[in-house]
Amino acid sequence: QVQLVESGGGLVQAGGSLRLSCAASGRTFSNNAMGWFRQAPGKEREFVASINWSGRSTNYADPVKGRFTISRDNAKNTMYLQMNSLKPEDTAVYYCAADVGWDISAVLSEYDYWGQGTQVTVSS
Repeated sequence: QVQLVESGGGLVQAGGSLRLSCAASGRTFSNNAMGWFRQAPGKEREFVASINWSGRSTNYADPVKGRFTISRDNAKNTMYLQMNSLKPEDTAVYYCAADVGWDISAVLSEYDYWGQGTQVTVSS
């Protein structure tokens, strides 16, 4: 059974940092792009960042550029999201996802596998 499991969420003060992890099991995603999305209460799920199969290409949503860094370790079948300078507006459930293709994408419908999400709460 294919699973993506997020971890590392929690409560942090504004200006603080968190590192999210996404561990995959059941199959390897070393040939697939992967991404992070988030969903705040009452809002639609939105793109945060994506990384291509090799890790050499990344893209970010404008609100997180310069603060968040996406990375992956294919040997561990794991993806990460380092979040620095967190703001209250970053509060959301964060989801990791695996794309059907190998290149970066901000399109939610291109992602075939999803984790259950991890809560990130940033207090002011």
